[in-house]
Amino acid sequence: MNKDSQLSGDADRSDTRPILIVPYMWIGDFVRNHTVVRVLKERWPNRPVDLLTTSLCAPLVDYMPGVRQGIVWDLPRSRLAVGRQFGLARLLRERNYGTALVLPRTWKAAIAPALAGIPERIGFVGEFRFGLINRWRWGEKKLPRFIDKNAALAQPDGAPLPAEWPVPQLRVPAEEIARWRQANGLSAGAAVALAPGSVGVSKRWTYYPEAARLLVERGLEVWVVGGPAEKGLAQEIVAAGGPGVRDLTGTNLRNGVLAMAAAGVAISNDSGLMHIAAALGTPTMGIFGPTSPNLWAPLNGLAATVVQDKSVLSCQPCQSTVCKMNDHRCMRDIAASEVVAIAQRVLGEAGVRATT
Repeated sequence: MNKDSQLSGDADRSDTRPILIVPYMWIGDFVRNHTVVRVLKERWPNRPVDLLTTSLCAPLVDYMPGVRQGIVWDLPRSRLAVGRQFGLARLLRERNYGTALVLPRTWKAAIAPALAGIPERIGFVGEFRFGLINRWRWGEKKLPRFIDKNAALAQPDGAPLPAEWPVPQLRVPAEEIARWRQANGLSAGAAVALAPGSVGVSKRWTYYPEAARLLVERGLEVWVVGGPAEKGLAQEIVAAGGPGVRDLTGTNLRNGVLAMAAAGVAISNDSGLMHIAAALGTPTMGIFGPTSPNLWAPLNGLAATVVQDKSVLSCQPCQSTVCKMNDHRCMRDIAASEVVAIAQRVLGEAGVRATT
């Protein structure tokens, strides 16, 4: 057996050396990392898989089947932080990883696995990472979607892409959801979770306050879910919807996961919470304007994809974080009544009834 086949592990199903995934750390991307986990577990069922994670994303690891543990280590985005890199390398070395998949194409992402001496370090060519990555992969730019680029690294070099990837999964025990409802004083009735935030203001739909009011009028409880940056939006939505709306925004992502797991339907911009809801199996409505649902919708699929269809906009999709033309019509021309009507249909298909 040659060295490469020993490192790949494909010829030895008894290989039990753990694998480390160094992922992208945005919430939606982190959820999609679970597809990479599933591909690895199909290929090497006896090798434990760990995920490097930030403190923010760490709660997601607890709900990912097939992940042994998360390695929580926060590295600053804006600087190298040599001391932190050496500290992470020491931690990784103690765990005796046989393989590291370095998903980001950056130099910084590959430093700690190399310093830790992980024998097989797989990644795409990029940023002069010679010596840091020792199992180069080529052709990243030819891969059509973000998930294709990531999951391809979990396959043997040169293997054709499958027609469909395994979808991300997040599983929350029912008893944990029940405890969360009780702790937050929430009823067991039908609830709609609204996720009004996103990275980039252009992806934020305009009419969440009006939608909340209409949903409450139809006898539905409404929860506003998000992080600290969404607190102002949540207050606007609560003011519009009245006592039937609860502000559940906060600093702990676990709270957002549990809210999405407990909701009857989730309405979200193109954001991390949309991917969380879909991976949980909650009927999810994704509202898209400047981004393409063909590229960025969850692999799990959506109960409904909401886009404006009143006019053809030459700028759409622009992928821009700030609207620079057409006065944000790609989002403003999606009416609250339209979204609420779709939500009611989705709830009806899921067998969820309003309280009145």
